[in-house]
Amino acid sequence: MRPESEQDLSEMVRSTDAPLRVLGGGTRDIGKPVTGAALSTAGLSGITLYEPGALTLVAQAGTPLAAVTAALAAEGQRLPFEPMDTRALLGTDGVPSVGGMVAANASGPRRVQAGACRDSLIGVRFVDGTGSVVKNGGRVMKNVTGYDLVKLMAGSWGTLGVLTECSFKLLPVPESEATLRSAPMSAQDAHKVMSAALGTPYEVSGAARALDGHVYLRVEGFARQVAYRCAQLQATLGGAWDMLDASASAAQWQTIGDVREFAAQPGDVWRVSVKPSQAGDLVARAQCPVVMDWGGGLLWMLTPEGTDLRARLGQFAGHATLVRASQATRAALAVFPPESPPVAALSQGVRMTYDPRGVLNPGLMG
Repeated sequence: MRPESEQDLSEMVRSTDAPLRVLGGGTRDIGKPVTGAALSTAGLSGITLYEPGALTLVAQAGTPLAAVTAALAAEGQRLPFEPMDTRALLGTDGVPSVGGMVAANASGPRRVQAGACRDSLIGVRFVDGTGSVVKNGGRVMKNVTGYDLVKLMAGSWGTLGVLTECSFKLLPVPESEATLRSAPMSAQDAHKVMSAALGTPYEVSGAARALDGHVYLRVEGFARQVAYRCAQLQATLGGAWDMLDASASAAQWQTIGDVREFAAQPGDVWRVSVKPSQAGDLVARAQCPVVMDWGGGLLWMLTPEGTDLRARLGQFAGHATLVRASQATRAALAVFPPESPPVAALSQGVRMTYDPRGVLNPGLMG
């Protein structure tokens, strides 16, 4: 099923009596396997509004992310949240789309400074499980009333509605960037260094520890400011630091953001969100290869196939999501973090409101 308009999509959803497997660009094969007819949003494509002066863009859900990126680059602008491309990590084909990015709330290393995808999302249109067209938000942040569906749709993985259009606030592309690279260090020391760097006034826009133990700190802005802030960071943090120029810096952060270090390695990949202060302890408990991002607030862990990482980690203030695994493992383990009874009841209530028949990606997040 490939609707070419929002009206087509509405009629398809309204007329179905069977489960639908909602797809964007087909690059994010995450969640429990869904049995149902494939419903692709690829036919809903195109930038419908772009106002560079207002730092605002509206695009249909099936629009390739590359087309949006190119249009923004021509005006010296970008999406603030540095969306992750999962194709290398998951071994998928397809084309990342605007709707898939929003449905996954795909956010990269710059989240420590610019926030997540949902923080830049200012409006959505979608078709709910009854076939009704719903609009929430607008071109400015204050146009949100009732349910904050703009935020709710980001990270809902197509279980509440099929996105048709998304509106974003944008930011200018900085003139320059550079990245400081440390000598290899332990996870505990890395957390201390990254926390110290993020606590300075030097506007660090990326703080990560790679698989080999090197810590990377990114600074963006005008060239003279970048040079000054990097020098001040080195003096403040102490130790020996190399500096990556703009080109090498961009390449390194793409590797970190897309978790490419795990792309060619066998095993399951988990995404663990945690208080940065607990990162060192969790790395010690995990006993597996780990990439640290967001100053230690995001841990990517590579485990042997079929490993229940939650059981290995025990209780901690955060949650773990199984991002890459076989269909058999995803069917056997809870892919998304188990919800407490009150939260589960709330989630079920919201789903019953927007998909009372349970036809949109049923069971994917269950």
